Amino acid sequence: MTPDTTITLGQKLSILVVDDDSAQLLLVRMLVEQQGFDVVTATNGQEALALFRENSDIRLVVTDLSMPVMNGFELIRRLRQEQTKYTYIIVLTSHEDQHSVIKALNDGADDFLTKPAFNEELQLRIKSGIRLLRLESQDELILSMAKLSEYRSEETGYHLERVRRYTSLLAYDLQENCPELHMTTSFAEEIAQVTPLHDIGKVAISDNILHKPGKLTDEEFEKMKEHAAIGGKMLLDIFAKTGSHYLKTASDIAMYHHEKYNGKGYPYGLSGEEIPLCARIMALADIYDAMTSERCYKEAFSHEKTKDLIISERGEHLDPKIVDSFLRQENVWLAIKERYQKMEETGENLTGDPSDP
Repeated sequence: MTPDTTITLGQKLSILVVDDDSAQLLLVRMLVEQQGFDVVTATNGQEALALFRENSDIRLVVTDLSMPVMNGFELIRRLRQEQTKYTYIIVLTSHEDQHSVIKALNDGADDFLTKPAFNEELQLRIKSGIRLLRLESQDELILSMAKLSEYRSEETGYHLERVRRYTSLLAYDLQENCPELHMTTSFAEEIAQVTPLHDIGKVAISDNILHKPGKLTDEEFEKMKEHAAIGGKMLLDIFAKTGSHYLKTASDIAMYHHEKYNGKGYPYGLSGEEIPLCARIMALADIYDAMTSERCYKEAFSHEKTKDLIISERGEHLDPKIVDSFLRQENVWLAIKERYQKMEETGENLTGDPSDP
């Protein structure tokens, strides 16, 4: 089976190997090439830094520490200063040189490998680095895709960030207060991470519907409703190609966040716990933000009026446990809403936690 040498779709990974010992350099290069990676080599830190500046595909560096011209410690510090995307750094060291390992890690190295390098150990170190780099790439993919939707949407600039914070509040509260839902910390983080993709399907909806200032006709509303299935299927297709589990969660949110607890939502009329938990969480967060925000077709509603509506939809549109979660922390929601409202009015940048009153 051919190893996966990409960080994300279409992005090839190159590995820079740096060592002034020609035998050790050849050994590590051969081991890395056996794993299917493109390899670039250098014999000192200065040469390595020049190659790093020229080659944006270099995202992982394996370097010796004791070298002429520029040693490995200085190389690590310079790489950290100049990187525009995170670079994973593995240092080569001897068994006896524990002090140098600690110094290298303090300078910014991520991992270390003892000489002579063995294939299985090197494979494990590289796999660890790729996992971290893919996490960064996934965040970039989410942000880019979400912005694509936001640019065409009628919603305000902070909509995605507010909803991310609201869903995070719900997920962590449910983890603490509803153990029967089996909410884990990693799933709570994943939900908050992918919520910006909830309306990605709107890229397929025409501008005259998206930006219509008045009420949609029945025909226009049916067309608008298609965004849920379009977005869900789009993300599910990417999940099938990449296997990145966070995209399955993103697909569930995009596909099902307009379903209703009573079975009267869309696109499939699911009810109760048939609706994925992440989508039930998203439904409340999206409703709260839509109600409390000004749109081209409506004025913003007050927190109290929105709260009353949410309570009235307990067990109808919304999962009762998630409504109860909202009520347990409504003061924090209000603080977030008011903080972002102030930012939009004054144009100030976000500093600190907007949930702090």
